[in-house]
Amino acid sequence: MKIALIRISISTFQMLPPLNLGVLSVYLEKHGIETVIIDALKYGLDNETVMKIIKEEKADAAGIGCMTAEYNQVCALSNLLNKNGIKVVIGGVHPTVFPYQTLVDSKANFVICGEGENALLQLALNNFGNQGIKGVYSLENLKDELSEIEFAEPVENLDNIPFIWSKIDPKDYNSRPSGQIYKKMPIGYVMASRGCAYKCSFCASPYVYKGKVRMRSPENVIAEMKYLIDRCAVREIKFLDDNIALKKEYLLKLCRLIGENIKVPWACSTGLRATSIDEEIVASLKKAGCYNFNIGVESGNDSILKSVCKQETTADYLKAVKLAKKYGMICGGFFIFGLPGETKKTMNNTIKFAKDSDLDIAMFNVLEVLPGSALWKELNFEFDRDNLTNSYSQPRYLPDGLTSKDIIKTQKKALIEFYGRLKIVRRLLPFLKLSPIMYVLERIFKK
Repeated sequence: MKIALIRISISTFQMLPPLNLGVLSVYLEKHGIETVIIDALKYGLDNETVMKIIKEEKADAAGIGCMTAEYNQVCALSNLLNKNGIKVVIGGVHPTVFPYQTLVDSKANFVICGEGENALLQLALNNFGNQGIKGVYSLENLKDELSEIEFAEPVENLDNIPFIWSKIDPKDYNSRPSGQIYKKMPIGYVMASRGCAYKCSFCASPYVYKGKVRMRSPENVIAEMKYLIDRCAVREIKFLDDNIALKKEYLLKLCRLIGENIKVPWACSTGLRATSIDEEIVASLKKAGCYNFNIGVESGNDSILKSVCKQETTADYLKAVKLAKKYGMICGGFFIFGLPGETKKTMNNTIKFAKDSDLDIAMFNVLEVLPGSALWKELNFEFDRDNLTNSYSQPRYLPDGLTSKDIIKTQKKALIEFYGRLKIVRRLLPFLKLSPIMYVLERIFKK
């Protein structure tokens, strides 16, 4: 049995390793199932080329990851594979939320709802016969989108998953790194946890993980960092967790072990919650060699933050940035334009907040209303597969009184005003490399 694991090709600002496919691959191979990873995104492969590779690899089945923005490309590939007699399994957030429609449109044999490792393994061991495997569905099991579903059994102990770097070379993914800045190449990526305990209404994580968080042991994380340094020759490591600071004692222990064992710079690039940060944590991060952490700010308006259940305030963000400055760390903030209640005034307030807060980096995004998020339900959104181009770049939801042009214009204005200041240019000079410059320019000039 051999399974091809595929990441589809779409337009993107960043290029990170397909960590989810790597995890599936090593987990299946640990249990005797041969795999091959086909990263169409990295190499710009069209569906015909992917089909050709699958035939050359003599794969019996294909597993395709699917986010909403990838839906049309995934369906097109799945239909092509189906016509060529290849069994298809689609997993990811989108089919978890819309399993029936995904099966109808893609003509896939199965979808997996929830995390895929155990479900895909059981399918493979059963020669792709679904004998009551939890979280696995075909059109034989579902009548419509209202059919009741269960999620697949997750891997409870994440330490049981082998490291993925025998299947993926991190040096192949350094052209557009996470976090926009970096000190040294090549970069390795680590996730120490899965899930998030919070309920931000614009995020699908509360639906996917049900508020549960699983942490790898600090010792297991250190072992992976050593593997990346010693065997993959990486010179910097970035953590991609939703909030690695969720459990204070965990992070303090991890920082202590990193300080004792790891001698390369590292960063928490995907974001920490400001309310999870205190002086002891920031001091420990700095001492352990962390030079950068980012926080999810979203808005410079407290009423908007409250409306999306952020459970943080602008005062919390200012405190976090102040601590970062005290310990000489680079601090970035993620912002979203177009949240419910947004006006031209609140968007301009957000720009002012970003500039006045002493952040070093600011990433201004357009709201994407995600299937599975509470906001999707609140706004009575319906999935439209004909309106998926320019995901995260073109507004699909417009607050009262705003136009799409207003939001896009403000996004460009925010980037120009934030990065056009001499003090920011000076701060980022040590990181002045092509990738972060191209990120800002693309955000400003992309149509």
